Amino acid sequence: MRPYVLLSAVLLAAVCAAPARAGDLVGIDATTSTVMQEGQSSLSGLALRLRFHPAALIRNVEIMPTIEYWRNSNSLSAFGIESSRKDATLGVDARYVFYRDGWEPYLGAGYAVHFLSSSVNAPALGLVDASDSFTKGGLAALAGVSVPLTTKVHNFFEVKYHHVTENRQLKLNWGISYNL
Repeated sequence: MRPYVLLSAVLLAAVCAAPARAGDLVGIDATTSTVMQEGQSSLSGLALRLRFHPAALIRNVEIMPTIEYWRNSNSLSAFGIESSRKDATLGVDARYVFYRDGWEPYLGAGYAVHFLSSSVNAPALGLVDASDSFTKGGLAALAGVSVPLTTKVHNFFEVKYHHVTENRQLKLNWGISYNL
């Protein structure tokens, strides 16, 4: 697992540290997600991503470094149990946009590092502020459609799958794009 974390950190640093040339940064996306993680009910998450188009790539390809976060907490006061689970994700996706009149479908793939943690406080069960944290990397796939509201602002809807061993996630994303 550690080689994946190191590889992810190096790839993310390379993308984020690359000097921005005129025309490289093409947009910023803000996203809200319905997250369905393996073994849990659905919950909400947030994400922010940049969209780059390096001049060396064809017009349809964009590179998207992304930060995602979700947190879920539960409280069963009758039993004195509180629990929480969260995931902070750093990732990089590449997508291919099919430019059409009035809408833009796209497909993409990427890699992300997930910083997952769980905590539980159940003194009656002998668990006083118990927690577990770990880091895992995994591949991601996405498909979506962007619909222009104005020349600069777009709405987008997408489905994104994170293949994180024993913690797979399916996300239904809705967001707003601002094109530079």
